[in-house]
Amino acid sequence: MPIIINLDVMMAKRKIGLVELADKVGITPANLSILKNNKARAVRFSTLDMLCKALQCQPGDILEYKAEADELP
Repeated sequence: MPIIINLDVMMAKRKIGLVELADKVGITPANLSILKNNKARAVRFSTLDMLCKALQCQPGDILEYKAEADELP
């Protein structure tokens, strides 16, 4: 999938651990781990909103689009 979640990068920049962020956002550490490891197939806007508030960042700091090789013109 060409959407990459750079949650681990933002967590490192903010020096916050998985369990602490999960508590702030209100999701389980297991679900946050799925997001962090790019295994999620979808992200709710409400979850993205809470992540941005907790990490004091913009959605573009977390989400990145990279076209796959077979999609390039």
